[in-house]
Amino acid sequence: MSAQPDHAPVTPYAPAPGTPAELLAQLRADPRADTWVPAFEREWAAALEESRRTFSLAGLYEVVQDWQGRLASAAAVDAFVAGGCDDSAFIDMAELRRRRR
Repeated sequence: MSAQPDHAPVTPYAPAPGTPAELLAQLRADPRADTWVPAFEREWAAALEESRRTFSLAGLYEVVQDWQGRLASAAAVDAFVAGGCDDSAFIDMAELRRRRR
């Protein structure tokens, strides 16, 4: 018998050191830059402060991964909106939570 696990451990996502700067440059070049850049900077600053308190980079990695996803899906969202698809059945979960309070 071996003491080795029978599965490979999951390696957490770790972006390259220059990824946040590259991501910010992409956000600045996007048509939504007026709203996206300040939002990214707020989230990055909060994650950086958390990282200083906890000595963990997980929050910073999460911010990068979230914004990479937003950029990657932006074209599909634009196409959906431009296609005139009916999204009137959309449920605003934030609104529902406010109503329940």
